[in-house]
Amino acid sequence: MGNGIAHIFAQYGFPVYLVDLHPEQLEKALLTISKNLDRQVQKGILSQDEKINALNHIHPVHNIKEGVRGADLIIEAATENENIKLQIFRELDEFALPAAILASNTSSISITRIAAVTKRPSQVIGMHFMNPVPLMKLVEVINGFSTAGFVTEKIVELSKQLGKIPCIVNDYPGFISNRILMPMINEAIISLQEGVASAEAIDTVMKLGMAHPMGPLELADFIGLDVCLAILKVLQEGFGNPKYAPATLLVNMVAAGNLGVKSGEGFYNYRNGRKP
Repeated sequence: MGNGIAHIFAQYGFPVYLVDLHPEQLEKALLTISKNLDRQVQKGILSQDEKINALNHIHPVHNIKEGVRGADLIIEAATENENIKLQIFRELDEFALPAAILASNTSSISITRIAAVTKRPSQVIGMHFMNPVPLMKLVEVINGFSTAGFVTEKIVELSKQLGKIPCIVNDYPGFISNRILMPMINEAIISLQEGVASAEAIDTVMKLGMAHPMGPLELADFIGLDVCLAILKVLQEGFGNPKYAPATLLVNMVAAGNLGVKSGEGFYNYRNGRKP
């Protein structure tokens, strides 16, 4: 997500400081961005000069203080772990310009709780991009309890400048996208767990019957089963409702290390090409 967000900002001419504590991750990110820009060139979306210009707008940095000190907007895209995000926002609040807006790409964690660890809660907002960022139009703009109206307006306008369609939502567990998506994915997993149908059959029903571009189990593999599990736990805890309890099969697959595409196996095997 981080390299996708950097990609789209650089593509639209914004100077970007891409921050990661590990230099090898920055190298990997730049390689991914370059490959994705190449795809846009091949499809005629960008020219070769525009690709080079976009890459020249990205400056890799492995020191958070150096990376954020001059930024007007900082977007955190760390793993979906609340403790990690809270620590990052404490540091961002310390090092960032007083007027800087701090945004999180979180898919489920409370913006209000994140904002509460800073001295600028009115300048903290959610900016939830969809994956893959260069292709997906939606940006879920999440207001925390204290988010100022002018901050929301700026992020909405900025999202439009990036060619995105912003949708404003309020800070409830899962917001809108994952409050609706994750229970559907969870129900698909429960259906598989109970032997109602095979993974391929479940995904085919949703693709052909409901016009989804990707079935829920395949989508879960691409999101990451560990991320799906984390979001369901946030929903379950936030609402206190057993309907959000993650499927036992999902819990067991994550415990076994079958996390989907990133581990090579989830509901499908990706090691030697996709297969049931």
